[in-house]
Amino acid sequence: MEFQHRDVISIKDFSKAEITSILSYAQKMVPYAKGKKNTIILSDKILSTLFFEPSTRTRLSFESAMHRLGGQVIGFADPSATSQKKGECLADTIRMADAYSDAIVVRHPQEGAARLAAEFSEAPVLNAGDGAGQHPTQCLLDLFTIKTEKNKIEGNHVVLVGDLKYGRTVHSLAYALALFGAELTFVSPESLRMPKEVIQECKEFGVNLNNTSNLERAIKDADVLYVTRIQRERFPDAEEYNRVVGTYKIDLELLKHAKENLIIMHPLPRIVEIDSSVDLTPHALYFKQAFNGVPVRMALLSLIFGGTLI
Repeated sequence: MEFQHRDVISIKDFSKAEITSILSYAQKMVPYAKGKKNTIILSDKILSTLFFEPSTRTRLSFESAMHRLGGQVIGFADPSATSQKKGECLADTIRMADAYSDAIVVRHPQEGAARLAAEFSEAPVLNAGDGAGQHPTQCLLDLFTIKTEKNKIEGNHVVLVGDLKYGRTVHSLAYALALFGAELTFVSPESLRMPKEVIQECKEFGVNLNNTSNLERAIKDADVLYVTRIQRERFPDAEEYNRVVGTYKIDLELLKHAKENLIIMHPLPRIVEIDSSVDLTPHALYFKQAFNGVPVRMALLSLIFGGTLI
C-alpha cells in the first residue's frame, strides 16, 4: 500500500485495508513508544506542529511520536505569538512551514482548514482537528484501542454519547466503525444529535444503528462506551450550552447496568461527564487510549516519510 507523502485529512481518505495496515504497524511501534526500544529512522526529518486551537494530548503525542522516531519538531501552540496576530493568512503560514519542514500537523478552528492547508503545501499535511469537522488521527487511535482491548472492531456494540453534533472525534469514528461493521448507538440530547449526513454514511454500510436519549438503556448491551464532553467553545449561544451541559454523567451507579467487560473511552479532556470514581474501575480505558496516540502517530509518520523500523 502506498502511504508515502500522503496527506491525512479525513479518515474517509483511507480504505478499510489501509486502516488495518496502519493499526498493525502501530502495534509494532508500542515498545518504541514506551521507550523500551529505540530507533532513529526519521533522524533527517523535521515536523511542523501548527496549533491554532488549544491541545494537550494531540500536540504532545505528535511531538513525542516524532522524537521517538529520532526526528525534530518545530511549531507553535499559541497563534497569538505568530504573524497570524499581524494578519497573516493561513495559506502564507502554511507556505512558510512547508519551507522549513518535511510534514505539517495542523489544528484549526475552521472546518476545512486542513484540506485548504494541503493545497498550499508540497509537504504532507496531517489534520489534528478542524473545527467540528474531522479528526482522523484521533479516530485511528480510537480504533487501535478498541482492537487492542476487544481483539476486533467488527461486531462490537459501540455507544457514542454526548456532543454528537459538534464533536469531530465522533464524526470520524462513527464512519470508521460503520466501515468495519460495528453496531452503533448514538446517545445525545435532541439538540446535539449526530448530523444527518454522518448517519446516512453509516447506514450505507448496512450497520445496525440506533438513536436515543436514554443512556441507561443503551449502556446495558454496550461493549464500548465512547463519551464526549459538551463543547462550550462550539456553541454560538451560551444559553444553549447551559441547557445541555451535564446531561449525561458516567458514575458507579450507572455502571451497575453495564456489562462486566465494558470499556469506557473518552478523547479527553473530560469536564463533568465521567466521575473520577470510574477511573479506578477496570472499565476506564481513556488514559491508556490517550497513550495509544503515540504508537499510532509514530506509525503514520513512519509510513508517510517512507521509514522502516531498524
